[in-house]
Amino acid sequence: MSTEAKSKLIQGSTGAWEVVIGLEVHCQVLSKAKLFSGASTEFGADPNSQVSFVDAAMPGMLPVINKFCVEQAVRTGLGLKAQINLTSVFDRKNYFYADLPAGYQISQFKNPIVGEGEVLVDLPGGEVARVGIERLHLEQDAGKSIHDQHPDSSFVDLNRAGIALMEIVSRPDMRSSEEAAAYLKKLRAIVRYLGTCDGNMEEGSMRADVNVSVRKPGDPLNTRCEIKNMNSMRFIVQAIEYEARRQIDVLESGGRIKQETLLFDTKLCETRPMRSKEEAHDYRYFPDPDLLPLSFEQAWVDEIAASLPELPDAKKARFTAMGLSIYDALVLVAEKETADYFEAMLAEGVDAKAAANWLNNEYFGRLNKAGLALSAGPVSAHANSEIIKMVSENIISGKIAKDVLDILWVEGGDPRSIVESRGLKQVTDTSAIEKAVDAVMAANPDKVEAAKAKPTLAGWFVGQVMKATGGKANPATVNALVKARLGIAEEG
Repeated sequence: MSTEAKSKLIQGSTGAWEVVIGLEVHCQVLSKAKLFSGASTEFGADPNSQVSFVDAAMPGMLPVINKFCVEQAVRTGLGLKAQINLTSVFDRKNYFYADLPAGYQISQFKNPIVGEGEVLVDLPGGEVARVGIERLHLEQDAGKSIHDQHPDSSFVDLNRAGIALMEIVSRPDMRSSEEAAAYLKKLRAIVRYLGTCDGNMEEGSMRADVNVSVRKPGDPLNTRCEIKNMNSMRFIVQAIEYEARRQIDVLESGGRIKQETLLFDTKLCETRPMRSKEEAHDYRYFPDPDLLPLSFEQAWVDEIAASLPELPDAKKARFTAMGLSIYDALVLVAEKETADYFEAMLAEGVDAKAAANWLNNEYFGRLNKAGLALSAGPVSAHANSEIIKMVSENIISGKIAKDVLDILWVEGGDPRSIVESRGLKQVTDTSAIEKAVDAVMAANPDKVEAAKAKPTLAGWFVGQVMKATGGKANPATVNALVKARLGIAEEG
């Protein structure tokens, strides 16, 4: 067992245990109409205002497949490097809830639209984990039962009923809660790059069922429990860690794990039973008699494949080839908006490493502190590019660059105009800098003698001169003059 694998083991009273995790992720297809009806999918509409006769399961109503939803599923499958099945079958999955008017869900069972694929997950320390994809199938969502509007009654909102979902089922390849969260984050990035799901977990358009089991390292897979409807990566981490420890405690006390469906209480941070876990036969799957098998040509798949955008893995490889560190590249490709912003800066002709350092160290830090998304940030890619260009052109120093960014953040405007109108240009006149150096040294004769004996103290003088000139002196010139005055030889 590798060092990384050992570090993920959980210690119990009888030794080390391994947690085994698989995710079933439901991604709402980005489509203006539902999977089998023309009803709207817009979020936030009044309850039951977006329900067709098909969604309400009125007698005699027949489903009609939405071709765009099929295309979105194929795009996603291609993005997951998965097998696309040219023929698939829709089945009826039978169960009875108040928010499922027909008494069954149209889904796919034995013959899904997408087969096996993979997702490469970037983990801390440069480790890359491969998570296998077992399948992706299309299905319709159920409605929503609301229990907190009346003390004696529950209400049903069918706006979500019939919305197209892609259920992406992973292999049980994850071995820690952090790995599961990283997988979900990567999957979210992929579908957002593809434009097949918006990934808004808070709106319920992406949610996960988490399967957890534990075993002694090397043992066969053990009985699993499923934690339903998780829509927060933070809560997924907490739920896995609690459930793994719970199962270990049960097994070490001589008990056995019952296969059941669980809910996660976010206030108590613990799982609790919802119902016994159903098997496939409990749902009485059978092909939907109202829908023919779904068939399409390979040429159509090839056409979709040709339209795919550059995805995070390919973009990361391209960015690192430009000289970026893996860490910086991962930060920039994590969200499509971030990568697009960075590429807009590159299009302005700035150096890739300089742009990445500026964004990751300066601009993104300000966004995070202000709680702003990149799209809501007040400084454009063009403006940030101009700041970096002025530094490279020796018009302003690195310190002044930060000051210019602060001004742009509050007031907006053009970076070059700000530098010009406020007199922020870098001082490159050697005679003016010499005067500043001489003044600082004259005021600190004791430090001059100390620096001559210990050259590393020269940096103090550089800092004082930069302070005296308001950060406008050319740092390289200051450094050279200080060393010359102190009789310190330049390195090189």
